[in-house]
Amino acid sequence: MESAAGGSRTGRNLPVAIAVGVGLGAVIIGSLYFAKVLFLAVLIAAVGIGVTELVRSFATRGIDVPVIPVLAGMAAMICGAYWGGPAWLLGVFATTVLVLMVWRMFRGAEDYVRDVSVTVLVAVYPSMLAGFVALLLADPLHGADRVIVFIAVTVASDIGGYFAGISFGRHRMSPLISPKKTWEGFAGSALACMAAGGWLVAWLLDGAVWKGVLIGAVVAVFATLGDLVESVIKRDLGVKDMGSLLPGHGGLMDRLDSLLATLVPVWALLTLLV
Repeated sequence: MESAAGGSRTGRNLPVAIAVGVGLGAVIIGSLYFAKVLFLAVLIAAVGIGVTELVRSFATRGIDVPVIPVLAGMAAMICGAYWGGPAWLLGVFATTVLVLMVWRMFRGAEDYVRDVSVTVLVAVYPSMLAGFVALLLADPLHGADRVIVFIAVTVASDIGGYFAGISFGRHRMSPLISPKKTWEGFAGSALACMAAGGWLVAWLLDGAVWKGVLIGAVVAVFATLGDLVESVIKRDLGVKDMGSLLPGHGGLMDRLDSLLATLVPVWALLTLLV
């Protein structure tokens, strides 16, 4: 989330944000390489908190999203993807949507279409998209390494964009959606992503450097789009952050936005190329 001119414009406490980021990284890496099932539990908990933040934000506009069945469907999708693969992820998602439609039906017809539409959005973003992390993890040889590549390259987008933005940012990318984003910040994101992708794919997955660079370039685009999508959602709902759980960051959904947007293309490219 880069600023056009100066770190103070980000509204974040940078030292605290770095400390929280390091702590999250330690939890992710520790659980990934200790036991995949433990990481799945961490993933479900994190996405579950993100879902809860979204539901509360929508509630401020009077939109009713039933949190319990959404959380149950999210957990089922992640577990189904890990133990059953893409077909199970799709099947559990379709079943979850049907259950959610029936669940809301018994509350009456008023605002039914609005509530169901937003509920299905939450079932996709972040719930179903998070299932692709489980698909990456399910690889028997390099599952944990694939997850690390996905997370590290996406995080590189934020880091590269932040420092390039505050150092060189002049030309705003989308003033109506996110006034602090600049094209110079995007260039920094792209360079950081491609460098991280080329290095990590070669080191962890024994893949060609150019494949990692390609993955990094794609991540830079989708991570930026993910940031912009959540910015639009927050502007529509009239909130600055989705939550306040993470000092210096906001809520978990404020950290998951770019990760969710890059999940499917990273999974597809790693499946096809590496």
